[in-house]
Amino acid sequence: MDPEKPELPDGDGLSPVLLYGEFTGAQNRRTRFAVRLTERRLSAQRIAAAPAARSQVLHNLEDCVGCRAFAEQDASDSGAYFSAYFYPLRRRWMSSGAARQRVERCFRVASSQDAQLNLAEAERWARAIRQGCSRPRPHRAGTLYDMLPTPGRLLLLLNPHSGKGQGLSLFNSHIQGMLTEAGVPHTLVVTERQNHARELVREADLSQWDAVVIMSGDGLLFEVVNGLMEREDWETAIQTPLGILPGGSGNALAASINHYSGSHAVTGEELLVNCGFLLCKGLVSRLDLASVHMASSQRLFSFLSLAWGFVADVDTESEKYRHVGAARFTLGTLVRLTSLRLYRGRLAYLPAEEPQLQPQSPAEGSPPAHGSSFCSSLLCRPGKASSDQNAAHTLYNSSNSNNATKAKSSESPPAALRGPDDSLLVPLDQPVPGHWTVVKEEEFVLMLAMYQSHLAEDLFAAPESTLSDGLIHLFYVKAGISRAALLRLFLAMEKGVHLTSNCPQLVYVRVRAFRLEPFTPKGVITVDGEVVEYGPVQAQVHNGLGRLVTG
Repeated sequence: MDPEKPELPDGDGLSPVLLYGEFTGAQNRRTRFAVRLTERRLSAQRIAAAPAARSQVLHNLEDCVGCRAFAEQDASDSGAYFSAYFYPLRRRWMSSGAARQRVERCFRVASSQDAQLNLAEAERWARAIRQGCSRPRPHRAGTLYDMLPTPGRLLLLLNPHSGKGQGLSLFNSHIQGMLTEAGVPHTLVVTERQNHARELVREADLSQWDAVVIMSGDGLLFEVVNGLMEREDWETAIQTPLGILPGGSGNALAASINHYSGSHAVTGEELLVNCGFLLCKGLVSRLDLASVHMASSQRLFSFLSLAWGFVADVDTESEKYRHVGAARFTLGTLVRLTSLRLYRGRLAYLPAEEPQLQPQSPAEGSPPAHGSSFCSSLLCRPGKASSDQNAAHTLYNSSNSNNATKAKSSESPPAALRGPDDSLLVPLDQPVPGHWTVVKEEEFVLMLAMYQSHLAEDLFAAPESTLSDGLIHLFYVKAGISRAALLRLFLAMEKGVHLTSNCPQLVYVRVRAFRLEPFTPKGVITVDGEVVEYGPVQAQVHNGLGRLVTG
């Protein structure tokens, strides 16, 4: 039904109208709208006798996650409907930022007495709107993208006890409906114990899903990444796109993805909605992973950070404040500042600008790359996602999870030494190569290596980080800084301006690899917020080893 197809003002010009129709509103059948669809927008203009009453509302298709058509429930009524679901950025009250808020536009199609014809027309509009909203957004310079299949089948792993323990209720209130609106089939797994997710992805038939998504803090994704890298077919498995929905207290990777997408900085449920929206859009980019070696020959893979000293202490000691959510880090920082510690050790690194012409010997215990073939054995075989795009299947639901508790290194399963060769590293019992830089100072307040922009929702720690830049952003704070200066540094980090604070004890350098040798007998080292073996450690970044749903 296209009685006319006038051009519609669309940005800086006129855009041809693909579909035109006149429909009533879903709630008020007395109000009629002229509805137009272009490649970029859906417009609805009220039809009224007075020109002043002909208000027009424009909806950008890039803000739309999906559209569905359905019949009138009353069998005596031949009308049909189509509903489009938008999540536009709206200004927040008393804030300069913007967050996504849900808007539904529903129209009633009743151009015929035949219910089937009306439903077919509604389905035509819904199909065209879905096609319009699935077009990829303009790519950002220097970033390569792919798209999840439409519809993409998701394995969604949820830790019910991370953060404030509200993960399941947040999923039900925000994410489940959004996935249904987007027509994304998903299999929900509520984790039951520590390393449950690690074991599952290590053994599962990954061909059943197009992406693995976690809803938790960063710790659950750490399990997933290392579970994938422990597989015999790690080369194929690690190419499975990974998504993250913030449900913990740190949510650093979620905040980084939000930043990379160009969105305003938000926290809490607003960040969750933003990340849910990006997940529905299904844009996939490369993900840098760092290979981390410890003295025991254990090898781990990290997607976020490695910390020693003040930051690691705050992360672990603030566990007792987990019930307050992200504010636990603020409390932990204030407590640790009251008894500031110094840590002795040796730090060395390979600057990013250093030519990499002579590969070094591979790290001890790192075998050649394995071939890639999917593992046929299963920890659990949930079956394929329902053919109904809106179906969600829950495999596990238990309230006795202990995933919220940090693991000591002895509690983690031994990682198989699989993965790419670390050509920039030499064994930990050998001196670093001569072209590396060895830091002269041996007393530190903290050392922090990052590969993403955020250390927490409200800590913009590596403002120069870009998506998959192939860099380790290395920070260290030397001895001599006062408590007040360190506090000012962390307050500046909330806005990402700490690098311009002229703090003489803060050093920042971009590197490809580094080694840390602690001399202080007792201390904490964390990888992606998880406590690991304390002692000598070294790491090398692998550019684009994984894949990440980023929007």
